Amino acid sequence: MKSINGLSRVFARLFLSAAFLLTVVAGFVSPVAAGSNDNGSIYTLSNAAAGNAVLAYTRARNGKLSFKAQYSTGGLGTGAGLGSQGSLVLTDDNRWLLAVNAGSNQISVFAVRPSGLSLVDVADSNGEMPVSLTVHDQTIYVLNGGGSGNISGFSLNRRGKLTGLPGSTQNLSNGGIGSAPGGAEIAFSPDGENLVVTEKATNLIDTFSVRDEIASPLVTHASSGATPFGFAFNQRGTLVVSEAFGGAPGASALSSYRIHEHQFNVISPSLGTTQTAACWVAISNNGKFAYDTNAGSATISSYTIGKNGSLSLLNATAGSTGAGSSPIDMAFNDNGAFLYALGGASHTISAFRIQSDGSLVAIGTFNVPAGAVGLAAR
Repeated sequence: MKSINGLSRVFARLFLSAAFLLTVVAGFVSPVAAGSNDNGSIYTLSNAAAGNAVLAYTRARNGKLSFKAQYSTGGLGTGAGLGSQGSLVLTDDNRWLLAVNAGSNQISVFAVRPSGLSLVDVADSNGEMPVSLTVHDQTIYVLNGGGSGNISGFSLNRRGKLTGLPGSTQNLSNGGIGSAPGGAEIAFSPDGENLVVTEKATNLIDTFSVRDEIASPLVTHASSGATPFGFAFNQRGTLVVSEAFGGAPGASALSSYRIHEHQFNVISPSLGTTQTAACWVAISNNGKFAYDTNAGSATISSYTIGKNGSLSLLNATAGSTGAGSSPIDMAFNDNGAFLYALGGASHTISAFRIQSDGSLVAIGTFNVPAGAVGLAAR
């Protein structure tokens, strides 16, 4: 009996080991999860016209960053600012990182591993100058900001390959301006049933109903304030949008909205930051605080978000990114302990620790190459 039991245990161990190896090879185990000492990473995009690349920074437990590596996207950047939010996005499980190649009209997909990034696919964006991406489950949509502007959808399979979704490409508004409407960001609502796009040049916010991964033609809504730019949703579905007001000194604001089926309702209209050129928005993990970067003031403003979605200005200058830094993209890390802001003019990433009352504590600045755009964190 002992020998039979011993053989049974040996076979059991062999079976479990083989099953584990097959699971890893098949790709069912998240590559990130395999790294037990992984504290997380921050990613930004070089957007270089001669060859685009993702720049990866390792995050220490205290939130500080150190450069890790550069990974070619297989496409081209534009060499200039994109005027958008969401040019780099991580899937919800942190398994894949997606990046725009605005100079070659492509989207790149990277596998995220403890050892670094691995390029697995480069696909045509189905439009001109992709500037923003969004993901819900395995559905990806891109905002193409060039030409007359459009959105287009893709399915992301478990190997990281993109397949275009027939019938998903939809035009933006022309707003009667006879040129590109200046699409700034695209994002899914938390339930995945709507897509939202902001148009800087037309002062419009577009919504697209999504059924079975396919976006319907747009419905346009007047923005509460001028130059709607970046935005974010909290888990209750409140949409918070920044308004740059054309960069007018001290004039920028945030507004909040509620989307339900075909309804689009203003909750808090144009609540001023008292700062200049509010453009990018991030919301804390608990959904209670919204932050915007004020590119013209080199500051970050903070707001509280009520249960009904109403906004209240918490601190007009909750954080500073340094004189002349022109802060642009922002991102929270996975657990929401740290907020990072990219300085478009200073070529730095400013790091902050968020306190329970929503206040920010600066923990350092870290150099990035000139021209970097986009920010994603895990």
